[in-house]
Amino acid sequence: MPPRSRVPMIDLFCGAGLLSAGFRKKGFEPILALDLDPASVRSYNANVANVAEVGSAAKIQPHRSWLLLAGPPCQGFSTLGRRDPKDQRNALCLHVPAWAEASRASVVVIENVPPFLESRHWKRMVGKLEDLGYECLTWVLDAADFGTPQHRERAFTIASKIGLPRKPRSRSPKVVDDVFRGIRRGDPMHVWPEPSELALRRFKRIPVGGDWRDVYRKIPRECPPSWSSLGVHATDIWGRVKLGKPSNTLKSRFQNPSLGRYIHPEMDRVISLREGARIQGIPDEWELFGRRETMVRQIGNGVPIPLGTAIATVVKELFA
Repeated sequence: MPPRSRVPMIDLFCGAGLLSAGFRKKGFEPILALDLDPASVRSYNANVANVAEVGSAAKIQPHRSWLLLAGPPCQGFSTLGRRDPKDQRNALCLHVPAWAEASRASVVVIENVPPFLESRHWKRMVGKLEDLGYECLTWVLDAADFGTPQHRERAFTIASKIGLPRKPRSRSPKVVDDVFRGIRRGDPMHVWPEPSELALRRFKRIPVGGDWRDVYRKIPRECPPSWSSLGVHATDIWGRVKLGKPSNTLKSRFQNPSLGRYIHPEMDRVISLREGARIQGIPDEWELFGRRETMVRQIGNGVPIPLGTAIATVVKELFA
């Protein structure tokens, strides 16, 4: 067992390192992180720890680690996508048990979208972990209950050989208002795509808290035909972020107003990279790398750092 202050960990499918950052705050020390995206690896190395490599989880490396993190791709399971059972990315989670065996990890933490827990791939993965001697539990947690100014449900599977952790204690919801205050002048991540003339005209028709319905009511000729069939349930597209409450879920293309409530609460633009990063709990001192669209994906695909920290808190208790 390692010293209490430093527990070595490996992070598979690490992205920009948001989940690792939450665990590092609680005394876990990254020794290896893997991702296929070079820009994400560069961001991880700059902001979390200089241990990330461009590589596939399919190639097992014999590193000794007490904790294994894994966030396999969720596109094949997410209700926001096609949920294609034949998506080849679905099977990537099946590499996790092999890594657990090779690293002799005491605890394994796998995060994904809630529908992942209903998939045959999840059942196979858990079966393999149980065959290796792990006992498993699952949680579905909303990031807004753990200090994140955003409603975002994530599923966590905890596999352990040293006992199962208690469920993290929730906190009072954090509203999104502070996200838009005090951004440093010249912040390189305080950027957004310049709207087209049509988009700008639509933005100007959307009041505080409004959405596409205000545009459709005021300038119907400048709306796509598909908007006529959206109905009352589609209230987030072309919507302004609402102050006084947590934001809606940040997606991997959150600078596209057609995909959610991603328009600034008052200004006629979508939210900036920095504002999106703050919604995910990313500190202002972080700098992400790659094209703007790449950075949007790094932010939107991550586990909010406060949520990761809450999981790390209860997992760390197992190593006491």
